[in-house]
Amino acid sequence: MANDRLRAAISAKGESIQSVAQHVGVDPKSVERWISRDRTPHRGHRWKAASFLGVDEVYLWPAVEKQAEAASSSELITYYPHRGAVPASLWSSLIDKASSQVEILVYAGLFLFDGHPDLPDQLTQKAKDGAQVRILLGDPDSEMVRQRGEEEGIGGDLAARARITRRYLEPAMGNPGVEVRLHDTILYNSIYRFDEDVLVNPHVLGAPAGQNPVLHFRYLPGARTFRHYMRSFDYAWERGTPA
Repeated sequence: MANDRLRAAISAKGESIQSVAQHVGVDPKSVERWISRDRTPHRGHRWKAASFLGVDEVYLWPAVEKQAEAASSSELITYYPHRGAVPASLWSSLIDKASSQVEILVYAGLFLFDGHPDLPDQLTQKAKDGAQVRILLGDPDSEMVRQRGEEEGIGGDLAARARITRRYLEPAMGNPGVEVRLHDTILYNSIYRFDEDVLVNPHVLGAPAGQNPVLHFRYLPGARTFRHYMRSFDYAWERGTPA
């Protein structure tokens, strides 16, 4: 049986067997066998191919779904009933240890900068040391921020908090490796990624973010939850505008 999903994904992306093989680092004949004989590639090759084509590996190779489900359940480190229950020491530890990637998606996230006044300087130094720092703040003039402020019962205060956070970040903005963008997307989750750890703060209609639960995930090879949330971050990032 042929892997028609893989064939269609390659075609939809405007790629070829040769270009996929080159990106993944295998012989084109291997990619041909993945299609014609429905061979399942090694894990690393699956990730590279799926990422290159912009689809989930489980869609391309459904046989790996059970493996991915088992690994994904192990990604959850712990659950906090509200953001205030997250230990301050955890935030500090994740910030201090991050060396390759810091990615934050919020409307304001003011609590993080109020609680860590040296954070802009830390982010600047991490970028100088080679880390990628990407921060998405809500556009304070956008309809989405206005609407979320009304839903949370704080009105224009949310937009004001977003402006304050941006002001806090000014010392870091403009430094190579530190990128700050504004977004006007509907924010279903605030995301705080530090290397292979991510804290996800789901938004519950009618309640401020600080009153909502926080989930702590840690990336595991073969799992999908961490990557699923980071794809959401990338979606918002691509639609953001430079601050």
